[in-house]
Amino acid sequence: MAMATLLVMLIVIGSANSLRMDYYITTFPFAESIVKNAVNKALQNDPSLAAALLRMHFHDCFVEGCDGSVLVDSTEDNTAEKDSPANLSLRGFEVIDDAKEQLEEQCPGIASCADIVAMAAGDAIFWLINAFGRRGFTTTDMVALSGAHTLGVARCSSFKNRLSNQDPTLDSDFAKALSKTCGAGDNAEQSFDDTPKNFDNDYFNALTRKNGVLFSDQVLYTATGTRAIVNGYVMNEARFFLDFQQSMVKMGRLDVKEGPKGEVRKNCRKIN
Repeated sequence: MAMATLLVMLIVIGSANSLRMDYYITTFPFAESIVKNAVNKALQNDPSLAAALLRMHFHDCFVEGCDGSVLVDSTEDNTAEKDSPANLSLRGFEVIDDAKEQLEEQCPGIASCADIVAMAAGDAIFWLINAFGRRGFTTTDMVALSGAHTLGVARCSSFKNRLSNQDPTLDSDFAKALSKTCGAGDNAEQSFDDTPKNFDNDYFNALTRKNGVLFSDQVLYTATGTRAIVNGYVMNEARFFLDFQQSMVKMGRLDVKEGPKGEVRKNCRKIN
């Protein structure tokens, strides 16, 4: 079962009684491959689009259902969803356009825009996880290392694009708290959890309450492939500590140069 198809089922099953898991298998077998190639091509040039494509899917689905309406441009007589204040920071539309153009060339009138957004979101999740995998990291490593956010803060400029009641991945009361923080300007600081000076599992507790400061934080809980790991760390802080330690050791060994390939610099600001 493809990740994209699974994501479609999980999110829109309640609003689409006629949803079929095998629809494109019987009508357009190469549809998902075409979308995946378009997404991968875009992400190779700009990896940050992965989170953007997933966010686009949520914004589409939580405003009158998964209908692709977030892709529609405004006209003189109507202001489209994408031009509402909540959606002005959305991006990645060109990826959907590219996929749609290729799909129409191969098999006109079959793949809906809403399905393309859903498939692209699933491929984006897959790409995020595989990006870690290509460096020797597992999904658990990715989640555990993200737990480092339990210490430190984020600046308003990093999360102000999420400040809208229409963002389904953000708790409305927490959104108000973040808005208050941003009232002091783009450089205003917001801690990632309630105990920013303690290394604990409170960061993961925050995600279960939709209190993730960054979209890349909250996606660890909204994505089905990582939610169980987050819940596990909420229930077992010692497990998080152990996994984090092991993942840090793995990261510390990443691309380490030994022997003649490495050097001890006399001045850390300059190459010998």
